[in-house]
Amino acid sequence: MNRTRAELLAGAARAFAAEGLRRTTMQSVAAAAGVAKATLYNYFRTKDEVARALLAAELQRLTGLTAALPPAEALAALADELGTHPVLRRLAGTEPDRLLGLLAPDAEAWAELTGRLAAVLGTDDDGAQLAGRWLLGVVLQPGLTTQRRRQAALLAQLLGSAG
Repeated sequence: MNRTRAELLAGAARAFAAEGLRRTTMQSVAAAAGVAKATLYNYFRTKDEVARALLAAELQRLTGLTAALPPAEALAALADELGTHPVLRRLAGTEPDRLLGLLAPDAEAWAELTGRLAAVLGTDDDGAQLAGRWLLGVVLQPGLTTQRRRQAALLAQLLGSAG
């Protein structure tokens, strides 16, 4: 990803975390990224395009973050990231309907997500499906860090014993 696009997405994350998706404008994304609105429009035509690109970039970041970790640590890291992510927390508090829409991927997006989880966790499709559903639950109800980590260890143990 080129530097300008990365800065735009970082600005979008800051704007979405501060204002939510509904209240964020293309102007506020550009301002948060420190660029002119015209620069933002060179990369993205709509706010929804920005949001989709940010989601894709976050998935890539999380995959990279957890790729070399043992399954229990990978699940704990993913749960911590999702449970404390500023944009997700903002949406959960102010735009739960929008958050639920984001958490309901189509079949193709779900297959991509669970494929990434299977690769990171070294598990089969059923294990990746289970882990994906648990992680979606973490987004909705993050719980305490200690709980997430205990649950991640338990889930990794269950996935390991199922194989």
